[in-house]
Amino acid sequence: MTGLTWFGLGAALALLLTALRERLAGFVAQRPADYAEGQPQFDLRRHLDGDLICEGVIYGPTGRVVSRFTGDFQASWEGSCGVMHEHFRYDSGRTQDRAWHMSLGNDGRIRAEAADVVGAGQGRQAGSAVQLRYRLRLPQEAGGHVLDVTDWMYLAPNGTIVNRSQFRKFGIKVAELVATMRKVETT
Repeated sequence: MTGLTWFGLGAALALLLTALRERLAGFVAQRPADYAEGQPQFDLRRHLDGDLICEGVIYGPTGRVVSRFTGDFQASWEGSCGVMHEHFRYDSGRTQDRAWHMSLGNDGRIRAEAADVVGAGQGRQAGSAVQLRYRLRLPQEAGGHVLDVTDWMYLAPNGTIVNRSQFRKFGIKVAELVATMRKVETT
């Protein structure tokens, strides 16, 4: 075999090992069962209810911050069905509104829909965490691409929710979001 062949095989093996590491030990390898015993228990109807404030950053594919944002959310529930209205303000001056329509099953399963979500998101709450997977259509000014999104929300002991989301196209991570959500304090 030539040196170029060995190089090609080595590069292919490195890519395969990287992909396997990500699938077996990375962000996407997490499962709701990993957090089933976690405390405090995350209950969407209690922790995503009322007025909330959100603050976060979006990382691009190189790992650098490409956007910062704040958001005001208003969520309400009737039994196992909830609606969360989100209003985002980005550092660019752009704003964005979204309304999530959620339903929660007795077994912790979640179904979530929004205007820019293709189909319905599916997830589960377990212990101190919530996982949601969905396909998000970006606005036309951002290319109109459809990205696969995995959201993880973790409940901190003080009630703050820490959200980490990864956005993928063809299995390749193209962006990541980290944000906090907390109830608005009333005086």
